[in-house]
Amino acid sequence: MHSNVFSRKYAAARRGAIALDFNHLNKVQREAVMTTEGPLLLLAGAGSGKTTVLINRIANLLKYGCGSDTDFVPAGVSDDDLHFLEEYLSAPSDASRVRLRQLCAVEPAEPWRIIAITFTNKAAGELKDRLEKMLGTGADDIWAMTFHSACARILRRHIDKLGYDRSFTIYDTSDTASLMKRILKDLDIEERNFPHRTVLGYISRAKDAMISAEEFYSSAESTADMRRRIIGRAYLDYSERLKSANALDFDDLILLAVRLFQEHPDVAQLYQNKFKYVLIDEYQDTNNLQYLLASELSGGHGNICAVGDDDQSIYKFRGATIENILSFERQFTNARVIRLEQNYRSTGLILDAASDVIRNNKGRKGKKLWTEKQPGEKPVMYVKADEREEAQLVADTIIASVADGRQWHEHAVLYRLNAQSNQLETAFKRSGVPFRIVGGMGFYDRAEIKDMLAYLCVLHNPDDNLRLLRIINQPPRGIGPTTVGRLTEIAARSGRPIFEIIRESQNHESLKSAAAKLHSFADMVDDLRELADIAPLDELYDTLLARCAYIEMLKEKKSDENISRIENVWELKTNIISFLNENGGSLFDFLSETALYTDLDRDDHGSDRVMMMTMHSAKGLEFDTVFIVGAEEGVFPGARAVGQPDEMEEERRLCYVAMTRAMRRLVFMSARRRMLFGKTTSAMPSRFVREISSDNIDVFEPFSPFGGFGYDFSEGFQRSGGPDAHINRPSNGKTAEIPWQKHSQSTASQRASFSTCDSSPDDKLPNFKKGDTVEHKKFGRGFITDLKPGGGDVLIEIAFENEGTRRMLLKSVARYLSQIENEE
Repeated sequence: MHSNVFSRKYAAARRGAIALDFNHLNKVQREAVMTTEGPLLLLAGAGSGKTTVLINRIANLLKYGCGSDTDFVPAGVSDDDLHFLEEYLSAPSDASRVRLRQLCAVEPAEPWRIIAITFTNKAAGELKDRLEKMLGTGADDIWAMTFHSACARILRRHIDKLGYDRSFTIYDTSDTASLMKRILKDLDIEERNFPHRTVLGYISRAKDAMISAEEFYSSAESTADMRRRIIGRAYLDYSERLKSANALDFDDLILLAVRLFQEHPDVAQLYQNKFKYVLIDEYQDTNNLQYLLASELSGGHGNICAVGDDDQSIYKFRGATIENILSFERQFTNARVIRLEQNYRSTGLILDAASDVIRNNKGRKGKKLWTEKQPGEKPVMYVKADEREEAQLVADTIIASVADGRQWHEHAVLYRLNAQSNQLETAFKRSGVPFRIVGGMGFYDRAEIKDMLAYLCVLHNPDDNLRLLRIINQPPRGIGPTTVGRLTEIAARSGRPIFEIIRESQNHESLKSAAAKLHSFADMVDDLRELADIAPLDELYDTLLARCAYIEMLKEKKSDENISRIENVWELKTNIISFLNENGGSLFDFLSETALYTDLDRDDHGSDRVMMMTMHSAKGLEFDTVFIVGAEEGVFPGARAVGQPDEMEEERRLCYVAMTRAMRRLVFMSARRRMLFGKTTSAMPSRFVREISSDNIDVFEPFSPFGGFGYDFSEGFQRSGGPDAHINRPSNGKTAEIPWQKHSQSTASQRASFSTCDSSPDDKLPNFKKGDTVEHKKFGRGFITDLKPGGGDVLIEIAFENEGTRRMLLKSVARYLSQIENEE
């Protein structure tokens, strides 16, 4: 029996020795790694190295267990052991590592007793890769995966307890959209009145609240709300069709896992005993179901570590609730909170500007990011006349940056609305800037890939009516819409899967004429299903292509598009082989992984292109230079957030996320007038930019004789620049000046040059300059933005206050304005 004094000294020495293993971390990171027991909330600020903390925390759990976070001293520890630890602290030696581990380890965790859950396959993949580099092959047994992947694995073993078959398939977002469109059509509901996305949104929120289709329908039918009643019927039909197809959508994966634990305590206990340590990344983005899942998984040992940042909670529209992270200490008794505030990504001035913005939110726990980096360049704000000039300035600035040695991919353009990419694309193409839009069609969204995956899904689960109907006549095999309609009708009337009706089609009078073709299709599926049980997945795919004649169909019509489609079909085999090499697993595992892919998981990191994306898509990424375009009231923040405190705080968090993606250079862009969705509006600069101290941002606004946006620019930020400001255009070797000027009127002599010029075409043209004020009888007041000599005349570009930018010949303008001046 050790004395209290000995135990305290030994525990302190053990903690010190373990800490030396993590000397490469900063003090707070090390504290987070060594706090292993009980509930822990890591408030990890942007760029604070949270993934590094997660990796090292798992390494500590595997190597030392709870040794760094307990005062327990095992029996048999001697004074000599304490002396060894104290000597090691004063003079660490690699020769002592074996004995050190023996003395410091207290119940080290086996890899399979740790589950680390994140939101995207990309993040889970990075976690696995870094764990493998640090820990070797032992890392393979750690459950490092997404919420949906973890639930899919659990349900695969136990979903039969909920009345499903274990061979279930997963519907991705495009599948659920197709299914809902079909349901609404069957209910004779027009898409324009009830968009399928809106209906699916209601269903998703109901599932998050654990409201079943039957409960929702019953509640809706008892009201006079016709809209809710229609959605209730759609939800009920949607749920029944999914169950009939033995299919789950993304929400079902988590919902059914939670139901499984709640309705079957023996299953819950199995996983609670299995997982001694539960780690949840991006906790601020969790919804109600994900909170319940995390609570259930950690219910055995109580060791839950939630990593997140309340200032980066930006997915309310997906059901995420910031309340999960704000109330963590109330939900988990005796929880500890550690703040990771040192930033390793951004310069000091960028962090100061971001802090200026986010401190205006009330619903936050509070922290202040800091860095050991230099202050760096001040963030800037450029105000342009319209969205076209805004886009061109972004292109010009990127070109100049690349000319100075930066790479294209080091630049990102972030916007609030996808529609804003239109003018940017045009400007980039015109200027020769290579770019990629995140959110465009990905590999797994292409029709030919969806077709081949549908075949594989049917081989795995022939009850999947949605995928079956996609491929039953693809390639054409003489099974037309009339036959498909009859199949669907008979299946619906009998409550059986369509594939069963196909097998017995000769027994149905309305199907007898097509029975031979239907049997041929069924025989192919059955043969391939038998092969799936014994053949490797890549061989199964080869045989599928040979039997279904899909490539032959594409070859019949030779075109560049079909050649590309054939290449994509074969490229899917590359993905299958890569999956087998990296993960192994069955057809079910492959289909589950592909169904849970996101656009960012598919990102092409090897190409040197400017990245264009919404601010939501940028979360978790970082770039040398970030442009935030459309920083105007009504665009960002959006008009719907105005007057709604919670919505405005979410928009402000989105701004904070966008700003903290920048490592070295942060540029805001704003337009006086912007056309969106066919409508032109004028707007003030975003309140978020106005919340930034003038010490932390420079604002460049174009010269305008008719004032700014109707408020004092000295409040919140300052204007900068002058008539000589410019950027380089290396594409043509010339310099394009940008008229960033403080407010000032044209001089009397400049205006006089308008009124006294001779109207003769042969006379010398007046010496006008950029920034000069003009007056036009039809277009009103404006100022000169560009002049280009040529052909004995000058093409003059004028930005008018109410009519936008116009181009005209200077001789004609001078004569016309001369007449106006003479009238005055």
